[in-house]
Amino acid sequence: MSTQFFLTILLMALATYLTRIGGYLLLRKHQPSPRVAAILDAAPGCVLISVIAPHFASGHVADLAALGITALAASRLSMLPTVLIGVASAAALRGLL
Repeated sequence: MSTQFFLTILLMALATYLTRIGGYLLLRKHQPSPRVAAILDAAPGCVLISVIAPHFASGHVADLAALGITALAASRLSMLPTVLIGVASAAALRGLL
């Protein structure tokens, strides 16, 4: 493993940690308003969509089918099972199609 590769991983881990601890430090003594709480609750889903959306814009049949399966799961299940179903269906369909 090269030094640059290791340093990149280390800096990415540090950035992730700082963003997580930063939110805690900023909000630990404050009760967020209902509007802010709703925004904070929606943030993980928004980030997930921004990461996976480009793959579904590709037009690949397997990716579009996995999107449909994931959307169906999202309408009935919580986030963790939905993510697991989405990943599994994308992997299986890419292997089959």
